[in-house]
Amino acid sequence: METIKIAIPMAGFGTRLRPHTWSKPKPLVPIAGKTVLDFVLDQFQTLPQSIKKEFVFIVGPNQLEQIRAYMECEYPDLTVDYAVQLEMQGQSHALYAAKEFLTGPMLMTFSDTLIKTDLSALPNETLDGIAWVKSVPDPRRFGVAVVNQDQKIKELIEKPEDASNNLAVVGFYYFKSGEALIKAIETQMAANTMLKNEYFLVDAINVMLSEGAAFKVREVDTWLDAGTVDAVLETNAILLDGQPSTPAEKFPLAQIIPPVSIADSAKISHAVIGPYVSIGPDCVIERAIIEDTIISSGSEIKNVICSHSLIGENVVWHGQGQKTNLGDTAWMK
Repeated sequence: METIKIAIPMAGFGTRLRPHTWSKPKPLVPIAGKTVLDFVLDQFQTLPQSIKKEFVFIVGPNQLEQIRAYMECEYPDLTVDYAVQLEMQGQSHALYAAKEFLTGPMLMTFSDTLIKTDLSALPNETLDGIAWVKSVPDPRRFGVAVVNQDQKIKELIEKPEDASNNLAVVGFYYFKSGEALIKAIETQMAANTMLKNEYFLVDAINVMLSEGAAFKVREVDTWLDAGTVDAVLETNAILLDGQPSTPAEKFPLAQIIPPVSIADSAKISHAVIGPYVSIGPDCVIERAIIEDTIISSGSEIKNVICSHSLIGENVVWHGQGQKTNLGDTAWMK
């Protein structure tokens, strides 16, 4: 394995994260001092340095410009190809839109799913594929893996009707052959195998399994979600717990309760910040008490007590205290 393709579908509308996704793609929502996309890309750092990584981003027509600009600014040395998914017809449909790029060994992850896994041994993998999984209390809103005693996959089931099998697939996969995956997707589409008018990836993998492909599961301990406001805030807290907190002495006019991530250019006075707060660059925070909240760049928060809130860019919020969800450029006085 000299090169591996890394496909990241991100063309969804992000309806569960509105109003933030009216103005930006879901992967660019801030979290724990970075963006969701930064943490998605971090997942591949354990691949051996000898393996060339070529990313394939599958975006919607209205996302391409922002995503490309962000990558060119923040990751100018990464190789990234872009495919546009014109219709939202599911996971397999997204990958099929990128079929010209998906050749040879490949990894795939969703843009709102974060896991911790070690990929250093992946070049030695001999099976046709791997599905990363985690045991969950109620698997009915996920796909699940049915495995044999050797942890080989017999079948994948999307959104099972009961909770008897709780081994949920987390949305992170390895395929030895991108071409084999695309062929299976073509078979899936020809048979019109859909659920709620979408082509799910588990059905394409089931095609591969039925034709003799060998897949195994790999369990993870950490599986974080960034698909809803509540999930973003929960993931923000978990990520802040796992990284160094901004030193309190950087903001002597405020009481800082770690863990927090505060940009150096933020101006904070007469405020209590934390725990579990992320504040972006150029924010102004005065006379406020803030916990369990993300505040994006350029926002001005004064005379506010808030918790469990997601605040967009360039928001002006004065004189009210509550849990809230404000998109970019909102005003509340």
